[in-house]
Amino acid sequence: MLSMDKIQNNTMLGDNRIVLKSFPEAIVNTTVTSPPYYNLRDYGVDGQIGLEESLDDYIEQLCVVFDEVYRVTKDDGTLWLNIGDCYANKNEITSDGRRGFSGSKGMGTADKTIKGLTTKDLIGVPWKLAFALQKRDWILRSDIIWAKKNPMPESIKDRPTSSHEYIFLFSKQPKYYYDYESVKEKINYLENNGGYEYRNKRDVWSVRVASYPGAHFATFPIELIIPCIKAGSPKGGLVLDPFMGSGTVAEAAKSYGRFYTGVELNPEYHKIIQTRTKQQELFA
Repeated sequence: MLSMDKIQNNTMLGDNRIVLKSFPEAIVNTTVTSPPYYNLRDYGVDGQIGLEESLDDYIEQLCVVFDEVYRVTKDDGTLWLNIGDCYANKNEITSDGRRGFSGSKGMGTADKTIKGLTTKDLIGVPWKLAFALQKRDWILRSDIIWAKKNPMPESIKDRPTSSHEYIFLFSKQPKYYYDYESVKEKINYLENNGGYEYRNKRDVWSVRVASYPGAHFATFPIELIIPCIKAGSPKGGLVLDPFMGSGTVAEAAKSYGRFYTGVELNPEYHKIIQTRTKQQELFA
């Protein structure tokens, strides 16, 4: 097993289905992550998740990862999971472009069919994954809507433009750590006492799609990650991202006084993470 000094503020290079097995049990306060979407992009790395021959295989491989996440999470811990959807066509699966900026850049296509669906069916990948995780003991507590302020333009004329994704909040136990005070929303200025009125955070979050230099064409926006970290972990807690990507979760965790840990399969992205976290230390 890895020691905590090897885990805290470190991103391991490798396959998360293997690397996470070297983590001790019950050390993580919260996990905030966005796995590769189904059939969206080939990152050119052996063992990547997202290009499986079937949707069922894709869901199963993600469940294998989140089984390990469950094991390493504290009993009062949580999982915040962002996942996108896609459509079924006659002989291929196509992304609806909810993650990216431009056209079909980087989108994969393959001779894959989804049993029981017809052309143009929205597959419902997020919910299929959510229901699969429920069967593996995760408790689904909330389906948060990420409403995109700058959704990718689409040429379709037979449905509304896709402009949202889901962030699912899961817990291990019915009672879990959730600091609602830290994420309250400011609503009204009270002139009588010179302060603001606040309310519990709602489950529709309006956030722009963002990019990071050198990373894939659209990254997990830090504005989405911050409330997950603040609500899901105390200061000094440990935040995990098993699909670290360009390291946005690591940056957010450090900025708000948490430790981060994670795994990244792609060597190029792993280098980006190392550079990004070192720069953050220099300018802290």
